[in-house]
Amino acid sequence: MSRSFTGLLAVLALCTSGASFAFDDHAAADNPIAIAIHGGAGTITRENLSPEQEQAYRAKLNEAIDAGHAVLAQGGTSMDAVIAAVQIMEASPLFNAGIGAVYTFDGEHELDASIMDGKTREAGAVAGVKTVKSPIALARAVMEQSVHVMLSGTGAEQFAQEQGLEQVTNDYFNTEHRYQQLERAREQLGEADKQAYLALDQKFKYGTVGAVAVDKHGNLAAATSTGGMTAKRYGRVGDSPIIGAGTWADNESCAISATGHGEYFIRYHVAADICSRVKYLGESVQVAGDTVIHDVLLPQGGTGGVIIIDADGNVHMPFNTEGMYRASKVGDGQAEVAIYRD
Repeated sequence: MSRSFTGLLAVLALCTSGASFAFDDHAAADNPIAIAIHGGAGTITRENLSPEQEQAYRAKLNEAIDAGHAVLAQGGTSMDAVIAAVQIMEASPLFNAGIGAVYTFDGEHELDASIMDGKTREAGAVAGVKTVKSPIALARAVMEQSVHVMLSGTGAEQFAQEQGLEQVTNDYFNTEHRYQQLERAREQLGEADKQAYLALDQKFKYGTVGAVAVDKHGNLAAATSTGGMTAKRYGRVGDSPIIGAGTWADNESCAISATGHGEYFIRYHVAADICSRVKYLGESVQVAGDTVIHDVLLPQGGTGGVIIIDADGNVHMPFNTEGMYRASKVGDGQAEVAIYRD
């Protein structure tokens, strides 16, 4: 009798005897859940924030991270988790996304967003929308209900209406502190026709919110939403809606949402570059993220940061600015919320 046949008989005997045993199947076990969020990077220092402002930011970051984590803890998908977290921040005037989005030079709001599913690498994005209450919800609709990856402007808004997404007038996104920021930017820029080539101070360039998550099935997702750059003109689009620049997710590597000076994140395809280093070089999210943010991006003048998560629940949030609004929650642990570099 062969050795393999003898082994088969042994297995059959265990089955018929009612004995229980388990196969070593990683897919059968729940993956560690984790989520990370950001609310923008830039000139964020203790000197620039009052105690009341800092408390407000920390409270809203806690609310957003808890909303996303609750989805994961209840067995929900990473896709639902990042949407839940981002929509909390889109609905807050504290961040440059949704309510609180910065103004264009002409005094309007043009919103961008994107989302990516790490399991399928399907993605959806929108750019320059003005009348959709939740741009991240529209990005998801593009991914799930259309054959396209990115829609823009009036076409994206028409699609949103067809999908039954909530519509608002553009002044829904107005806030007084953003309008004052626009006025200061206009003073610095001077004549309107100079806006395309004059550089603004860093304080006018940053915002954006985002989330990355891994669910119990080991599936990754990433989402990013923004109002863009203060005083932008000519339909300027930054990195946030561009897959591979501001957003990326692939179960074989990592998920990323970025915030910073979008033109540099586009040119250096920051999100995809970090995940490629994880996938092809075998680097950890810490090594890959630090290398791109500090050694590749910064020497070229690119400033900002990213949040990164991998399928094992490892989280890293590197940035090369003075601060980045950020939070993370891994497994059943406590949420970690931070603002400043230290």
